[in-house]
Amino acid sequence: MLAAMPDSAPSPLSAGGPAPRDGGDACPGTLRLHRADDGALARVRVPGGVLSADRADALLAAAGRFGDGELHLTSRGNVQLRGLDAECGGGLAALLTAAGLLPSAAHERARNIVASPLAGLDGSPALGHRLAELDALVCGSAAAAALSGRFLFALDDGRGDVDALGADVTLIAEGAEVLLRIGAEDEVFRVPAADAPRTALLAAEAFLRAARDSGAWRVKDLPDEVRAGLVRAIGEAAGPAVRRPRPRTATPPAPGPHGSPAAISVDVPLGRLTPAQWRLLTETARRYGDELRLTPWRGIVVPGPFGRPDDAAKALHTLAAAGLITAPDSPWTGVGACIGRPGCAKSLADVRAEAGAAVGPPGRLPVYWSGCERRCGHPHGEWIDVVVTPDGHRISHVRGERREAPETVRDDPAALAAAVAAARARSL
Repeated sequence: MLAAMPDSAPSPLSAGGPAPRDGGDACPGTLRLHRADDGALARVRVPGGVLSADRADALLAAAGRFGDGELHLTSRGNVQLRGLDAECGGGLAALLTAAGLLPSAAHERARNIVASPLAGLDGSPALGHRLAELDALVCGSAAAAALSGRFLFALDDGRGDVDALGADVTLIAEGAEVLLRIGAEDEVFRVPAADAPRTALLAAEAFLRAARDSGAWRVKDLPDEVRAGLVRAIGEAAGPAVRRPRPRTATPPAPGPHGSPAAISVDVPLGRLTPAQWRLLTETARRYGDELRLTPWRGIVVPGPFGRPDDAAKALHTLAAAGLITAPDSPWTGVGACIGRPGCAKSLADVRAEAGAAVGPPGRLPVYWSGCERRCGHPHGEWIDVVVTPDGHRISHVRGERREAPETVRDDPAALAAAVAAARARSL
């Protein structure tokens, strides 16, 4: 077992390489709001994306009382509230604390945990107990409060969906054991299932120790020799090593029924939910299983049990009528975008409107529209990258860390839509 880290570890300062970034980690939370052009923004961490119906109601109440009423899903299965009054922090924190959504003020930005959203619903191992234990351990560790808001844990049920997301510490279910991956390393370590959550926490604390001098926010930001030393130290303490390359592309749950059906899955156009849509999803969850699972692909899984197949069909029909994506053949499947104008001052265009105007037949590859070079919220794996520049829209095919030569399309909506459709149609 890895040794516990002293509680006095400093907070990492950088997220783009070994050189520290001025100003520290500005990743928003619920106690540290981010100022945007449409008001303040709060990011509420939802470990594993798991929400009870009551907690979902609390988020809706917070959005309506303090913000613009809408709820925005993130690429880590969290929820953002926008249009907030910059002075609402105390009231927002009190509401979320009362709902159990803010168990530790010191750790609210460190509770970044994604989990396979179909775990335990379609024959795969359940992860709920492991998720709850890891979250409790993170909140109980004084050292873990120093993790940046970008550091990510992942719990994979063995299918490889969240293993593909490039988390800093990943636990992968494999029979009676669990595999531990550090960053994107192909080498993983076998650990007893009972020790897995604590081993994940101690690996994160070991990262903080390694990042002390480099100022890295994430494992991938560590200098090569420091990262290699971290992996070696964890391996010596964790367990036997085996080779298991990280999946290149994540496969999110397809919209529709799952597990005969034990659950239904819907995608959310551009991750943006109106109060009526959120309320309908919450009512559906309360009727069948009292749980929502927010996915890292801006979708929502509603676990059952659904007594009969037509129960699931009726629920999906109602959700489709409300504007949600309930089948893979929707033209919105795989389409994502940052907030763009007018919400973000750095954006060069209203990319959500542009994405909507360019929606066509479903593509083989997901596409993500970004209003500037920061590409906030972009996906991982293989995807089509559309970035607004002063010269037009730059379109490129991304495969992990590799990027094909881009094509630039000037200000011509028809040509832009055609170029995006052609790029999305490429073979995986």
